Amino acid sequence: MTTARDIMHSGATCVQETETLVDAARRMHELDVGALPICGPDDRLHGVITDRDIVLKCLARGKDPKTMTAGELSQGKPVTISADAGTEQVLHAMEEHRIRRLPVIDDHRLVGMISEADLARHLPEEKVGHFVETICATA
Repeated sequence: MTTARDIMHSGATCVQETETLVDAARRMHELDVGALPICGPDDRLHGVITDRDIVLKCLARGKDPKTMTAGELSQGKPVTISADAGTEQVLHAMEEHRIRRLPVIDDHRLVGMISEADLARHLPEEKVGHFVETICATA
């Protein structure tokens, strides 16, 4: 059985919840990613921040990304998946919550992230097509 660990991008880099959105955007640029996990002082996952979050929840609302922190954009408990979960569980979680990126957890620690690109590289075309159709459908 193929697991989340098999298809994830390992070594996810966190942005600390106290770091500014400018810092988060710079790190996204350096890593060439569109999302970063948000970690607290306990080094545990507290959320996920996307480039879209920075634009819509900060810039579009006239807030200052030099002073607003990543933690201020963190919303509730993030959806995660166990590293040992099968790919069907991964797809189900992402489809159910209509998310494009899924943090992978092992022993309560962040070990990687799964993105649409990871799904496209590792899963059959029809499963990826169904996934895209599901999360892109208007509610």
